Amino acid sequence: MPKAVTIFVQYVESANKVVGRFSMYLIFAMGGILLFESIARTIFNKPHIWVVEIAQFLMAAYYLLGGGYSMMLKAHVRMDLLYGRWSAARQALSDVFTSLLLILYMVFLLLGGISGAKYALKYGQVNYSSWAPPMAPIKIIMAFGILLMLLQVIATFIRDVAKIRGKTIS
Repeated sequence: MPKAVTIFVQYVESANKVVGRFSMYLIFAMGGILLFESIARTIFNKPHIWVVEIAQFLMAAYYLLGGGYSMMLKAHVRMDLLYGRWSAARQALSDVFTSLLLILYMVFLLLGGISGAKYALKYGQVNYSSWAPPMAPIKIIMAFGILLMLLQVIATFIRDVAKIRGKTIS
């Protein structure tokens, strides 16, 4: 594979590794916020209107920012009816086909995410709740997570093409 392609794959995987490992800790932040609310509500009888939405935003950031890292680790869900019995080259060929479909899907998802983030920024969009938090931060995080996932799908596609050709990318 050309050196530029190899460097692209390495940089994408490095970025997804850093962002993915960071996002793993968001689950603890979400748990802490929910624990705080449980204590505030039951012991002190002081519920807060912002807790559920913050937990939802953290959960969305958790799975969107961790998506590329999960794909890099091959930790995503796979229907393994026949796949596990196939040779590495045949698995790679199957993955190339599905990666092309996934790239197409991710491009449209990214376009929608960018459009939604632009809208939220331009019009100061807020969530329709009594707390009414601004939506721009989570929509920007969502678009960034989708971009990282798209880049990882492309990197995985490149790795699979190299595998089919009998080469590896280190």
